Amino acid sequence: MASVPSLSATVHQRLSDALAAARPEASGADPLLRGSDRADFQANGMLALAKKLKGNPRELADAVVAALPENDEIAKVEVSGPGFLNIDVADAAILRTLAARASDESGRLGVPFAENPGTSVLDYSQPNVAKEMHVGHLRSTVIGDAIMRILEHRGETVVRRHHIGDWGTQFGMLIQYLIEHPHELDHESDAARSGSGDSGEAAMARLNRLYKASRAVFDSDEEFKARARDRVVALQSGDEETLNLWHKIVDESKTYFQAVYEQLDVEVLDKDIVGESAYNDALQDVVKDLEESGVAVRSEGALCVFFEDVKGQDGKPTPLIVQKSNGGFGYAATDLAAIRDRIGNLHADKLLYVVDARQALHFRMVFETAQRAGWLPEGAAKQLAFGTVLGADGKPFKTREGETVRLVDLLNEAVERAAVVVREKAEAGGLGLSEEEIQERAQQVGIGAVKYADLSNSMSRDYVFDLDRMVSLQGDTSVYLQYAYARIQSIFRKAGPDAPPAVAHPEVELTPQERALALHLDGFGDVLATAAELYEPHRLAAYLYELASLFSPFYEHCPVLTAPSRELVENRLFLCELTARTLREGMTLLGIRTPDRL
Repeated sequence: MASVPSLSATVHQRLSDALAAARPEASGADPLLRGSDRADFQANGMLALAKKLKGNPRELADAVVAALPENDEIAKVEVSGPGFLNIDVADAAILRTLAARASDESGRLGVPFAENPGTSVLDYSQPNVAKEMHVGHLRSTVIGDAIMRILEHRGETVVRRHHIGDWGTQFGMLIQYLIEHPHELDHESDAARSGSGDSGEAAMARLNRLYKASRAVFDSDEEFKARARDRVVALQSGDEETLNLWHKIVDESKTYFQAVYEQLDVEVLDKDIVGESAYNDALQDVVKDLEESGVAVRSEGALCVFFEDVKGQDGKPTPLIVQKSNGGFGYAATDLAAIRDRIGNLHADKLLYVVDARQALHFRMVFETAQRAGWLPEGAAKQLAFGTVLGADGKPFKTREGETVRLVDLLNEAVERAAVVVREKAEAGGLGLSEEEIQERAQQVGIGAVKYADLSNSMSRDYVFDLDRMVSLQGDTSVYLQYAYARIQSIFRKAGPDAPPAVAHPEVELTPQERALALHLDGFGDVLATAAELYEPHRLAAYLYELASLFSPFYEHCPVLTAPSRELVENRLFLCELTARTLREGMTLLGIRTPDRL
């Protein structure tokens, strides 16, 4: 596939060449090209460069303009103010570039692959075995899935890792209770209660009953508590009966996880689920290496790593505890073992962790420890920290009873709200959708609304969860984008099979609405590159929202099928088609569906 450089990149290169020709000593300087409301682009680099060269910025700008050779891209350039360059590109150049994008046989719309793609291990969506997924798992799952899609689109090799909590002291309690009550995870009795076959909800119901029942006995029976603690030792030492029951609990949880992931429209493969248990055999080596190298030291019986700038409220150092004084291991040991595996065995160039911002200190200490030990190259690991989902009161999102919101409840409500919107829109538009079609679209709209509300915010920011706003046809919502896509499809349905082809005509003069839409279409690849480099899906979401927003005045002011000439009809159909393809591609990279009718 031949990639298609954006007009922004082409103009940038023209200016760089002209700058080097006008002032050879400035060769390689950045002209600082940006979008502008005064022209298509504005170059601001002459001001700082002139100061560096001890010259006049306006004179430097005039020299650059004089050094620009004749070309097909730039229609007009003028010096403004103290030395800005305002640049307009030719209509024909815009349409030629878009035509090249549309004709890309790979379907990538001319978007290039990264020059030197590497291998990244992406750690996201980390649910805990035997526990329900809640609203806190939403962000890690949705953000991680979008980053994975964007990186793979750029040509990166992405190894997915779902570091689930499947090890630890609570499993002694759960397994011991199962040994003494062997029918607690019985599928047939659960199916009889619900009147249905096995499902994610049924699996979670079984796990909930197991957890509550075992916890009640654990808290009230000291002899059971002692047996449960002995069971932890049996688990860690590989006792066959204990491991078999542990696998049963893990499998039940995976059944539940997959049901939630399926509803969220996120693909999670079993081979990508590598929990804490996978690193159990490596923990002693982690301890040995850290202690022998002096990176970690014993303190009150525990193996600790200390940091000069990490202290508690009492002013005393707060260490990273790798091994507890009783010989047990915490999250730090498992995370360090995972780093060694991901760098040493998976040969990753980058380790990316989509985790809550409140874990920032933990991961900073883990990364620095791994660097001190020589396991992690400096800068190879990055925490992609996300903020908190808030309720209308501005506090962490809870139920009215103060409980954590179950993720499945939230998703079900989103689909129900979306069904109301889809039904009303279908009736108003006379689409005649069946109830089955309404429910199918409600699923796409509701889940898309939840995802987009998350992804359209900078991940580091907290955001308020407001379903009414999320499923609105107005404002920055996925429904607005989906509706824009569906509206374009309706144009082609109306045009029918005998419609003129969607073909770019570089000879036509573009209206302001056409130019704005066309120029924005050309920036798709640049936005994807930035989103991938910064790991920021919200940049893609913002681009798509602006694309849908620019399509609206085009649709209003530029008749498509009734344009005054065949060339205009074909050209406007071309802009419609490319807008739809770009919306669909961009939404797919965010993990959001685009129904043809809405």
